[in-house]
Order: sequence, then structure tokens, then C-alpha cells
Amino acid sequence: MSLEVESVDIVRLILQYLKEANLNQTAATLSEETGIVLNTVDSVESFVSDITNGHWDSVLQVITPLKLPIRKLVDLYEQIVIEMIELRELGAARSLLRQTEPMVLLKDAEPDRYLHLENLLARNYFEAREAYPEGITRDKRRAALAKALSTEVNVVPPARLLALIGQSLRWQQYVGLLPPGTAFDVFRGKAATREDEDEAPPTRLSKAIKFGSKNHCECAAFSPDGQYLVSGAADGFIEVWNFLTGKVRKDLKYQADDAFMMMDSAVLCLCFSRDSEMLATGNKDGAVQVWKLSSGKCLRRFQAAHSKGVTSIRFSKDNTSLLTSSFDHTARILGLKSAKMLKEFVGHTSFVNTAMYSHDGAHVVTGASDGTVKVWNARSTECTGTFRPNVGQSSAEITIHTLLLWPRNVEQMIVSNQSNTLYIINMKGQVVKSFTNGKAEGADFVSVSSSPRGDWLYAIADDKQLYCFNATDGTIGGTLYVHEKDVIGVAHHPHQNLVATYGVDGMLKLWKP
Repeated sequence: MSLEVESVDIVRLILQYLKEANLNQTAATLSEETGIVLNTVDSVESFVSDITNGHWDSVLQVITPLKLPIRKLVDLYEQIVIEMIELRELGAARSLLRQTEPMVLLKDAEPDRYLHLENLLARNYFEAREAYPEGITRDKRRAALAKALSTEVNVVPPARLLALIGQSLRWQQYVGLLPPGTAFDVFRGKAATREDEDEAPPTRLSKAIKFGSKNHCECAAFSPDGQYLVSGAADGFIEVWNFLTGKVRKDLKYQADDAFMMMDSAVLCLCFSRDSEMLATGNKDGAVQVWKLSSGKCLRRFQAAHSKGVTSIRFSKDNTSLLTSSFDHTARILGLKSAKMLKEFVGHTSFVNTAMYSHDGAHVVTGASDGTVKVWNARSTECTGTFRPNVGQSSAEITIHTLLLWPRNVEQMIVSNQSNTLYIINMKGQVVKSFTNGKAEGADFVSVSSSPRGDWLYAIADDKQLYCFNATDGTIGGTLYVHEKDVIGVAHHPHQNLVATYGVDGMLKLWKP
């Protein structure tokens, strides 16, 4: 089904924009040439209130640019004239009666009704019974006018034209018609061209963000559109950063007002919706919250999403549900509309540290401290496969830390476990590639991230180093000593050669080539 937009509505949107930009002469010219007017008010409730309370100066100011039925205008001006006579504002009543277009039309169309007003004006007293028909009072007449005129006006959200253009561009990004984060030339209808930079591993520190002395970053992620870096901390605070300056973003009003997003305990995981509009967070007490990033408002709260800490969280492709994993040995799907648990995946014998959807969304994949990766049918919750990726190692339970889809081949995934080796495996558990740092002990991997195209894998290890693996030949393209104390996690910007690492030393560091 196709949607059609009337040309009249386009003109109205332009008129609203001109009005808000104080281009009143341009707006008047456009309205005159097209015959289209904006019958809008800032608030219907305020408009009705002004009529019922007799604030006629405000009412006349509002209706002047509107196009209203002449019959209703005549009724309105007649009432105003009567009330001016009652207040003995005879000069104002005389001007309205004899010099306004609605009253001139009344004189020609209904001379007796007009003469009645002239007679009221000529008397040196005012009698309500003579001014109004039997059974009608001033308040009843005001109420009737308010009801009649309120149906002729509308309220339109401010900056509607710009909002619609913004929504259109975000939708095009969402469906893949525009690259995320791309500047767009609305006039030409084209995305600004940008040279894709060759993917390269970081070699130097760009910015360092310091948390409090007794606080540290537990999780961090870049938004899919590349605009935001968000951190979740041990003290429960969730902060949005300018990753170019290393400062908290004050262009977000709630952060400028020190009204930060916050959970009741340490934030262990977070993720963005695909359109970067929403942020989901999970804490160590098992609670999950969903936030509107632009306003900082909590949209949905699951106080007991799990009985223990939430270790990972992902939005579904359509943003209607969340996939979570937990220290309670389960993974779950939570419905954002129903605010209830929709599915539960039970079978691991230890902490479930990570969970993700397959590329087509048909399966859920989980990794746990019992050393196994499990593949589940997302609809039935049936476990369709269990495997251990540790090739050539003992059958000991080697904790699985991280699962990621590999950008080069989304039918395969990157697996990081508590060993010195990373694996790329398919959905059947077959190892396709492996990458090792070659150290026998003290350098087990803690977390892994991938460059946008999957050319590089970035893994942090117990030896506090960042290992940069060339995904093509498996070699180490570089290492960096990134933190003074234990490392926690790593994240990669979706479009730039920018890597974020964070650790127990209270630092969130940004690295680039």
C-alpha cells in the first residue's frame, strides 16, 4: 500500500516553517498566492480557555491569520461587541461594530440583528436580558463559541517539516539506503561522499576518560550511527561521551542539567537499538532498563528481568524485544510492549556470559562459563546444538566471554574464551579460523571486538595488552599496553579506526592509528 502526500499539506508545512523562522512577509505572500492558510494554534486548550474567560484581545490576535467560516466569525464578533458594551468600553465596541469585516457582512445579510447591536450601543445602560435571547447567558454563549471554534483549529508539533525530514533520513539509514552516520545533502538528495578509510590497527592513545577513584567503567559501546560513545559504570551511572574530546556531552540537556541516566547498581552491559534512538542497560541485580537517548528518559523497566546480574543485552532487529543473558544460568527474550518475559533458554550449567541472535534472527546463540556455546531455536527455545570451540585443549570448562557475528561472513561468529586463542566458528560449531597470542600463561583473552568490515580482530588479555589480529592471515599486526590494572572490555567505532578499552584502573581509553 502506497502513501500519497497532498500538495496542500506540503505548503502548510512550509508555512509553519516560515512562521517559526519569523519570515512573516514570505509566509503571507505564499499564503496569498496559494490560498492556503495555517489554521493552527499553539494550544487548543489555551484557545478555548481564552474564549470561555473572555480574554478577547488574545482571541483576536490568534484568529487574525486563520481562515474561519464567516458565520462563526460573525457570532464571535457579535459576542465581543456585546461584552464591550457591558464593560462600557463603548469606543472599542463602536469600532468593532462599524469597521470590522464580519460586522459589515452582518449589516448587509441580517440588518435586524445588526440594528439590535446598534441599539444596545446607543443606550446609557446595559441589560443582559435585552442583549441575549431567552435562556442564554454570557457564559453559555462563550461556551458555545469555544466549542464551535475549537473544531476549526489544529495543533501541530513545532518544527514539523524538519522532524519529518529527519525521520525520513533515519528510516533510510535503518533500511540500509544510507550508510549510518553519513552527512546528507537534502537539496541534492544525495549522501555526502566519503572516502572509506582503510582499516588499520591503533598505535597511539587518542583520549583518556578518567572515572572516580572508587569507580570504573563496566561496559561501553559506540552507537550504530557513530555519534555516541556510552559507558555504564560500577556506581550505576550511564554517561554519553564526546569521543573526540573525551568530555561528557553537554548538548544533551539532561546531562547538562546533571540528570544522568542511572541504575540502582553496577551497569554490567548495554546496547543500542539499530537506529541509535534507544539504549538498553542491565545491572548486577538483574534489572533491565530501556532509555530514550535524546531525552534520557526511561521508556521501560524490568525490575527482575533475571534473578542475578545481567551479563549481556541485545535488541531484536525490529526493536520490539531484548535478548539478555545472566549469571542465573539463563538467557531470555523480554517483550518491550508487554514488559514480560517472552522466551527463556535453559540448559547451561553455569553463568551465561553472552548471547546474540543469528544473522537471520532465527536462532539465539549463547556462551557460558561451563565452556559451551549453545545454539537455540529462537521461536521454540529448543537447543539445536552444543559445542566447545577449544581445539587441541582439554575438555575442561573454559569460560566463554564473548560471541560476535563476523562482519566478513555473518554466517560465522567470533568466539573469545578464557584462553590465549580466538576462534571463528560456524553455526554447526566447526572451527574456521583461530588466532593465538602464543603465550602459555598470563595472557588469556578477556574480550574481543571486530573492525567494521572484519579485517581486524581486537582482543584484550589478562596481561593488560590489546592484541590486533589480521583476520586474513592470522598474524598479530600490533600490540598495545592499554591499562595499569585488570582489563574489562573493548569496543570498536562502527565507521572509524577508533578502539575503546576500559579496565579496573578507572580509565576508558580511546586508541587510533
